[in-house]
Amino acid sequence: EGMALPQRIFPPEKICMDWQQRQTPGAGLFNLGNTCYINVILQCLTYTAPLANYLLSHEHSQSCQQQGFCMMCTMEAHVRKVLCSSASAILPGDVLRDLKFIGEEFEYGRQENAYEFLRCTLSAMHRACLSGRHDWNISSQETTIIHRIFRGFMKSRVTCLSCQGAVDSYKAFLDVSLDIRVRASSLITVLEDCVTPKQLDQKDCFRCSKCKKKAAASKKVTVHHAPRVLLLCLERADQWTGTKISKFVEYPEYLDLRPYMSDTAGEPLLCSLYAIVVHSGDTCLEGHFFCYTKASNGLWYKMDDESVDNCDIHTVLGQQAYLLFYAR
Repeated sequence: EGMALPQRIFPPEKICMDWQQRQTPGAGLFNLGNTCYINVILQCLTYTAPLANYLLSHEHSQSCQQQGFCMMCTMEAHVRKVLCSSASAILPGDVLRDLKFIGEEFEYGRQENAYEFLRCTLSAMHRACLSGRHDWNISSQETTIIHRIFRGFMKSRVTCLSCQGAVDSYKAFLDVSLDIRVRASSLITVLEDCVTPKQLDQKDCFRCSKCKKKAAASKKVTVHHAPRVLLLCLERADQWTGTKISKFVEYPEYLDLRPYMSDTAGEPLLCSLYAIVVHSGDTCLEGHFFCYTKASNGLWYKMDDESVDNCDIHTVLGQQAYLLFYAR
């Protein structure tokens, strides 16, 4: 609705949201000095069931024609190494070696941001899926397995406050960044604020296509199409001062997306929390990242570099979360 249909590359019926292999958690990851931001994202992606199922099938590597670096092949080897290793911890050597290919801004040995590494890693995997295709075009970019799993669509409706005429636009997203500075005691409060209509500033003067006038207008943003895996970033860096926002924001184990959809009628659209990333430290430019993930056996574990320790859901829900991973 309102969007062109992309060409079909990766069939959605091939995506399995449930673990096809159930086992205890795999190995931890050694920190070679300021590489914790890499470790937490690798662990969270390793325990993303639909992605891990696909990578463990070897389907990509068996047909890959990429010359040189391929992020999908790198992740496939990494996930298999983590989940099948008998060692308590391994070195993510291939990822560290090819860091510049994942994102030009990353420099080995320097502290970087886990959120930016997540975005660059997803982008690198997406590009790898398209590499070597002769039918590459704008539409086909949207149907790799990465987009099938992580991509959703936002709907933006601008309404003329004079005649009530409305204009809709749509935008794809792989993650959602949330402002937690104001009235943000819980994730639910933040999401409710996001979908509340807001009057546009006068400087954003709106010319209505219906009444042909410049008029005041309101804008409402909703989730038009929910992704299979929802990635949320709670913005911990104040955009004005750069200081870290250390407030606790409550988040649920199960999240119903239906109230935040364009169509709020119908059955609940439930998502289950399966991983979080936490940043400890006084500022966003230094400190340490660790994560909590739900393994294929259904149990939660704290993953702090080479350490993998079991924990309960109450511990998980009591963290000062930075990144939240929810699966449909």
